[in-house]
Amino acid sequence: MPVLIPNPRARRLFLDRHALSEPPSGPAAGQALHDLIERIGFVQVDSINTVARAHEMILWSRRQAFRPPALKRLLERDRSLWEHWTHDASILPSRLHGVWQHRFRRDEERLHKNWRSWFREGYEAQFDNILNRIAKDGPVGTADVGEGEVRGKGGWWDWHPSKTALEWLWRTGRIAVTRRDGFAKIYDLTERVIPEAHRAAVPVEEVCDWACRTALRQLGFGTSGEIAAYWNAVGPEAAKQWCREALTRGEIIEAEVEGSLGQRRKTFIFPEILDEEPPEPTPRLRILSPFDPALRDRDRAEFLFGFYYRIEVFVPEPKRVWGYYVFPVMEGERLIGRIDVKAFRDAGSLRVKAFWPEAGVKLTKGRRAKLEGELDRLARFAGCERLEFLDGWERETIRVAK
Repeated sequence: MPVLIPNPRARRLFLDRHALSEPPSGPAAGQALHDLIERIGFVQVDSINTVARAHEMILWSRRQAFRPPALKRLLERDRSLWEHWTHDASILPSRLHGVWQHRFRRDEERLHKNWRSWFREGYEAQFDNILNRIAKDGPVGTADVGEGEVRGKGGWWDWHPSKTALEWLWRTGRIAVTRRDGFAKIYDLTERVIPEAHRAAVPVEEVCDWACRTALRQLGFGTSGEIAAYWNAVGPEAAKQWCREALTRGEIIEAEVEGSLGQRRKTFIFPEILDEEPPEPTPRLRILSPFDPALRDRDRAEFLFGFYYRIEVFVPEPKRVWGYYVFPVMEGERLIGRIDVKAFRDAGSLRVKAFWPEAGVKLTKGRRAKLEGELDRLARFAGCERLEFLDGWERETIRVAK
């Protein structure tokens, strides 16, 4: 019979691997910051800035001494980190560039198949023009290219040809993000951004083993689908095959993980992880980014924590259940609610519009004090001088029919 991993233990294993068990204290710059990102695997980048951008919030929730210039130095000066794609745009250790070169080739085939039908004609003709310009004149952004082209006012589907070409060249590894001005990507030739020591391609036969092995260690335990989705570097069938072979070799074993409601899910785990004694998470309260690595897989988070979460950014306002951009709230090893909060920097105020507790969670005096303390810290991080609670901010639990 597969070994059973009880739900409390499964939560602790998972949270420890995502650096959410220990108090969010300690150094948050230089090598310490780099090591934190190595530990959690990658940090998703997103443009929404209601309080702070996703990558900044992810790091702050783990190390509250973190400030954005420390990340900028690792990306733009030290070059120990770089920006590319996992399941979405993410910040990764530069040492992974050798693995991603195989993804560049895979993505080029996919882009050839889809982009000709998605975008305006003419972007392919810009490849050499852009590469020659960057080689001669240095880094460029979207605003620097496409003179005379019709610029759309919609989303990605409305990119002008030179913008489309820039994204193609980035996705396929010909250019790299050298810096961001505000949030706009500025591109340079890859060899000017990625240190030479990291540009050697990993042998193709090693990619699947690396992707599956490291994903399973990062997750603590996982199904073949969860393993494939972690880096999004190999497909589901390749991950299934790796699991079968690793089982045969005795490198991994099958286990059953208990969910928040007592349900069970078959999973894989390295046997030595079963001998670990994961730490009891700190009882303090944290406000997490909606794009936090621990919440990226919404189904996994719901299974482990009983926490249903979907972003409503693209949901029409009258149909939203909670709000445009609502932050999950964690206490210890539980996700206890979600909060609608926004920074009004011109007014120097972080304003709390609503807090919805999960079922069975009460906003006791002690929990309220912890929430207010965390919000005070978040206000300072967001550059706000004070915290404001709007009328009616304490809400009732909302039960969603799925």
